[in-house]
Amino acid sequence: MPAVPLSITDLGAGTPLLILHGLFGRKRNWQAIQKRLADDIRIVTADMRNHGDSPWDDEMTYPAMAGDLAKLIRDLDAGPAVVAGHSMGGKAAMTLAMTEPELVRALMVIDIAPVAYDHTYQPYIDAMRGVPLGDLERRSQAEEYMKDAIPDPGVRAFLLQNLGQDDNRLKWQVNLDAIERGLPAILDFPAGHGAPYEGRTLFVRGGNSDFVADSHVPLIENLFPMAEHAEIADAGHWAHAEKPEEVIRIIRAFADDA
Repeated sequence: MPAVPLSITDLGAGTPLLILHGLFGRKRNWQAIQKRLADDIRIVTADMRNHGDSPWDDEMTYPAMAGDLAKLIRDLDAGPAVVAGHSMGGKAAMTLAMTEPELVRALMVIDIAPVAYDHTYQPYIDAMRGVPLGDLERRSQAEEYMKDAIPDPGVRAFLLQNLGQDDNRLKWQVNLDAIERGLPAILDFPAGHGAPYEGRTLFVRGGNSDFVADSHVPLIENLFPMAEHAEIADAGHWAHAEKPEEVIRIIRAFADDA
């Protein structure tokens, strides 16, 4: 499967630490943290395929995403790199580490485990598709159409970050068709793809999140024998938005020791 060239923001100097967003996210979700860390660490944030400013492609699997990351690291002449990924980005980073470990110096996985989940994201896709973009002029108008399907204002705001303009017309900057077709693969994890990663690994979970459970730890440590664990108290799945100072502290300490 051909890799796609990912859109990146590259700040700071030295060996890069690559940060990868989750499903329906984009690199600018990490912009404030990136700017803070770039004072003393080179930080590269990337839009994953079918997200943000990166190319759209029909394939939406973790091996395909890992291939994109491998291409990016090689294009930057940055291997082996420290790779940090949140949620979907964490699964892509794990897949890269298990398939091309020579490109990964150390791995940080934020609030996700190498397991299959039964969460449903179809309501998000349906709500986004239900917005009559051709009739609207402003993003605030789009939010009105999503309120019934997505009552949580934080989730609506997160999804609406994907609404941009093209020729003065509102347009989703996320490939809803490819994501919908790829949801089974996105929720799953290709544990049999590659081999256990023997490098340094840190799994970070939000104290209020159910994405990483104690029952996941044996599998984590089977696939990542050097795994260490950290928890961010009073944080949910989007710990980087809820507790940015703590995430900055953890990333900085991990990069210093990597």
